Amino acid sequence: MFDPFHDALSGLAAIVGDKHVIASGPDQEPYVVDWRGRYHGRAVAVVKPGSTAEVASVVKYCAGKGLTIVPQGGNTGMCGAATPDDRAGNVVIRLDRMRTVRDVSPLANTITVEAGCILAEVQNAARAVDRHFPLSLGAEGSCQIGGNISTNAGGTAVLRYGPTRDLVLGLEVVLPDGRVFDGLRALRKDNTGYALKQLFIGAEGTLGIVTAAVLKLFAPPRSSALALLKLQGVEQALEIMQRLRGAVGDRLGSLEIMSRSQIEAIAQTVPDVTIPFELTTPWYLIVELTDTLAGVDLDELLAAALAEAMDAGLADDVILASNLAQAKAIWAVRHSVSEGNKRSGYVVSHDSVVPLERQAAFVTKVDARIKAAVPHARVVMHGHIGDGNIHVIALVDRAYCQDPGTTAALVAQINEIVDDETAAQGGAISAEHGIGITNRGRLARVADSLDIELMRGIKQLLDPDGLMNPGKIFGAGAA
Repeated sequence: MFDPFHDALSGLAAIVGDKHVIASGPDQEPYVVDWRGRYHGRAVAVVKPGSTAEVASVVKYCAGKGLTIVPQGGNTGMCGAATPDDRAGNVVIRLDRMRTVRDVSPLANTITVEAGCILAEVQNAARAVDRHFPLSLGAEGSCQIGGNISTNAGGTAVLRYGPTRDLVLGLEVVLPDGRVFDGLRALRKDNTGYALKQLFIGAEGTLGIVTAAVLKLFAPPRSSALALLKLQGVEQALEIMQRLRGAVGDRLGSLEIMSRSQIEAIAQTVPDVTIPFELTTPWYLIVELTDTLAGVDLDELLAAALAEAMDAGLADDVILASNLAQAKAIWAVRHSVSEGNKRSGYVVSHDSVVPLERQAAFVTKVDARIKAAVPHARVVMHGHIGDGNIHVIALVDRAYCQDPGTTAALVAQINEIVDDETAAQGGAISAEHGIGITNRGRLARVADSLDIELMRGIKQLLDPDGLMNPGKIFGAGAA
């Protein structure tokens, strides 16, 4: 039988070298399966170019051969956006070799990096010049900055610094036909026409491959204070946040909430993480203050503000971290939620964002509805309450998920509950994880038809042949 892609390996190897092309087989496994093991695809080749010029040549070659392109960062995403499907002709493009820090400017407070840089490497490069890159995720030791940009990653510092979109000044992008969009400018003000870079931030690799970026840097935090609060409900967390914003202003750096059930899942499945506090209330709130000035007594400031909250009956208990080790132990719990959930069962996760004032109603209603509809599901929650983004997760015993059809129906039932409550509270179904494969059916169900029409129009303009990360964002849903 004629194989239209029989010469792809040699053609791609001619561009990047034999050792940077991985043919189909066991060596491809880490690149064709998503982090959660939910999606299994196939690829003609996994290609690792070493420069923007090589990326452009690979993309142009693929376009000429009709090969579909799947850009992939650290493959740590939650929605399968970086995983190939099972069609013939997929080429996964990884930028692992493109990890150069091209420039750091303490004067301009910018850093220019290639897209294959690990997030922690960007943080360290900023730290080396006494600056701070604030994007922080549980996967920061393995996720790549190109993937962070392509998914508009959020993380635990959005409250103070904004999502990835707010941290990007300029981009270099290889377009679906192999041309290079050179928007790699470190300008704080640029009003010359449309802000084209914004098209590629959060586009999940469907419009092009980000190869480099100019990112904003900030003065590093030199003083900090952290506390964990035990609460009866989300309402108390919101009142505490309002009080803190009045008392400490922009020093409020992070505000993270976890349900007791979420922490219990971690305690039961992640043995290397110790829970450094007793579980005595339904909710737990992490509050972190930071200041760029050294020697500022934030502990006293935080203690005073939280004492007032205690006096007002807003918290059952407050644990102030007395040293860095205690603070790290508390953060270790928060950063283990994904691992704990993955080990606890079949994960049906959600990334809803609702207006701040409506978070308490959202949490209460969605929890009750899931438990009533699927009694065997374990509902856990965590998230960035200061951003309106609480992740609702239903953990289902894998014994209920042996049959694909039954699993799909169960997932659809839970998704519909969460999506309906999200809409009822004036929210959106994805705050930071994106659409990918997992949420494309949900997007089609809840999105405004004009929104979809405009997005499809942009896709058609930039990728008329549909070769760039096909099957992501648009299309039929999947569990």
